[in-house]
Amino acid sequence: MTPLAPCPNAEITNSLRIEPLTGSIGAEISGIDLQTSVPDDTFEAINQALLKHLVIVFRDQDITPVQHKAFASRFSELQSHPFVESIDGLSEITAIVKESWEVENWGGDWHADVTFLPLPSKGAALFAKEVPPQGGDTLFSNLYLAYETLSDGMKHLLDSLRAVHDSGEVGRFSDEFDGMRAKKAERLTSIHPVVRVHPSTQRKALFVNEEYTTHFEGMTREESRPLLEYLFQHSVRPEITCRVRWQRNTLVVWDNRVTLHSPVSDDFAARFNKAGFRRVMHRATFAGEAPYS
Repeated sequence: MTPLAPCPNAEITNSLRIEPLTGSIGAEISGIDLQTSVPDDTFEAINQALLKHLVIVFRDQDITPVQHKAFASRFSELQSHPFVESIDGLSEITAIVKESWEVENWGGDWHADVTFLPLPSKGAALFAKEVPPQGGDTLFSNLYLAYETLSDGMKHLLDSLRAVHDSGEVGRFSDEFDGMRAKKAERLTSIHPVVRVHPSTQRKALFVNEEYTTHFEGMTREESRPLLEYLFQHSVRPEITCRVRWQRNTLVVWDNRVTLHSPVSDDFAARFNKAGFRRVMHRATFAGEAPYS
């Protein structure tokens, strides 16, 4: 393997170069080939980088769906999406497809994945199979910092609240995307603490998102809306976010417990009825864990 070039803000661990994307979230990891078996000590360094940076990016990884599944399963047991069919032969891998004539990328507004489940997913590993020449990036935000930058009075208020998370009409997850197939399923709703403590780091993080969080437990939607709108905006301030620019064969892993993400729908050619771009991603989703505060 070619020696790693010096980089002033990079950490070198177990032959890996870990280079932060921003001051608040995200890192690119190089010096590894995910087509091969990752040694335990190297994987532990990767997992620690994930806990530290919340989003980690691997470039130039020409992996198969089977190799994708194998690497993702090192982080967690995997689960299929409750409303969208998986790729043929691999129930753990979901294809996320935007056809060239479609305007929006699948995913919607800022969100954490499947928070409407009783056990929301721990994280995900998303692999770029086909990407446009530009655009279609994904934004991520740090929910530790979303909580830690609140006033003490707001923290005290939120620490005692729980919120309702609602999937909405399930058909919307794939019916509007020609390259995706919906499962027959019922609408799902769950209640979670507004502030949760990460089981590995013991840090508190905000746990609401504008895609699925509808109101606070014991309050109406109208009563909840002003505070929720503030929290939604506070959680995605530029200084606590990063932007991942996709390239073919890029793999991104994130901790769904303490991040939000949003795909950027900037295919303006398709929006104005011209020839747009196709975008195909494969996602492996980490299964949820026992409830925690």
